[in-house]
Amino acid sequence: MSDNKKQTILIVEDEPALLKAYVERFVDEGFLVLKASNGQEGYDEALKSKPDILLLDILMPVMDGLTMMQNLRENKDWDKTVPIVFLTNLSSNEERIMKIITENKPAYYFSKSSLTLQAIVDTIREKLALK
Repeated sequence: MSDNKKQTILIVEDEPALLKAYVERFVDEGFLVLKASNGQEGYDEALKSKPDILLLDILMPVMDGLTMMQNLRENKDWDKTVPIVFLTNLSSNEERIMKIITENKPAYYFSKSSLTLQAIVDTIREKLALK
């Protein structure tokens, strides 16, 4: 990837205020930002646009974030190395969620309440550097 190509992030979040805040921050940080407000829209956008990284909520209408991730990982047209970062209010102690995320690496899980917007940006940059 050349230095002048913006990295693309797909943000899938059903809470309009949060989605707006994430989009504005990542645009300010120099990303090309795609967005969707439910898992089905996110899935369709991911396949169409092939972003460099995904930022997903877990609890969403139409299709939840975990199902979206699993569907992408199973799709032959999807790059299995694209990092997926989950931001959710669900407790990380939920074994089922952690098992699914662990089985679908590179995938990462963070609590919305424990990260600032800047920490989210830093986390996304860090995960992109590992790709």
